[in-house]
Amino acid sequence: MLDLRRLHVLREFSVRGTIAATASALGYTPSAVSQQLARLEQETGVALLDRSPKGAELTDAGRLLVTQAEEILALVEATESVLAEQADVALGMVTVTAFPTAAVAFAPLLAPPLRRHEGMQLVLRQTLLSTGPQKVRSREVDIALVDDWSGQHPGRGPDGGLRHIHLLRDPLVLAVPEDHRLADPAEPATLDRLLGESWIVAPQTERSRYGTDRLLAEVGGLPATTWEFEGLGTILSLVSRGIGIAAVPALAMVGSPAGLVCRRLPASAPERHVYAVVRPASLRRPAVQVTLAALREAARQVERELAEVAEVADL
Repeated sequence: MLDLRRLHVLREFSVRGTIAATASALGYTPSAVSQQLARLEQETGVALLDRSPKGAELTDAGRLLVTQAEEILALVEATESVLAEQADVALGMVTVTAFPTAAVAFAPLLAPPLRRHEGMQLVLRQTLLSTGPQKVRSREVDIALVDDWSGQHPGRGPDGGLRHIHLLRDPLVLAVPEDHRLADPAEPATLDRLLGESWIVAPQTERSRYGTDRLLAEVGGLPATTWEFEGLGTILSLVSRGIGIAAVPALAMVGSPAGLVCRRLPASAPERHVYAVVRPASLRRPAVQVTLAALREAARQVERELAEVAEVADL
């Protein structure tokens, strides 16, 4: 009989590509991963990995079993969800991963409603990388909060096998120091008048940089006087100290430091959309259901805060 844990290890190896990366993702030692895969080969009676001094890769049989393992693991999770639904009680741990600004905005709004369910536990993790859907698919997390700048529903792309639940739209706004000339609402904040400013932007590796690049593309791109810093929290802290100006998603302004003024950008400015990504098989699990309900309510509260940010920007 095939061991589900070993199928999960094989599936994880197909995603990670190496024994070492698989071990790191699962919290095992490389030797333990190798032993689990070797035992799985004994159970199936076929070679699943082609091993060489340079590493290992899946054989044709290994790739076939990974495909079957996906279906088996999804069926097991769906069965567990149905049984949990019969109990009609939110139990167990729900793990959520989120990009930093979403984690900061949503975390204090999630805790109160979920505390009412004594049998469940919420674990919220932050990640700077756009690996949320991958972590959901590999069952490292139950829900991922992700952002999308394309304007197209991500469920139509490579993550179409996952459920994408729209939470809110997040427009790009201009953050300036409170003593800056652009803090005066009478001063036009048109793009052509911003090129002579000192800009603070995220590096290319961060998704928020995409919004800034798109914003300034129509006026020739970023000006020469540009500073790069990681993290929108760091960028807003520098703006509040008068180091420069920045275009940031409005969500980043929730809980931002003092000394900042927010200005609305032209209607053509890009915006991002925030989604909750979940495996369809887990949707019937009560603990996942109440977490998604709490996320939707939190999103409504956050949208009200963003509307207040927009109103201030218009003053």
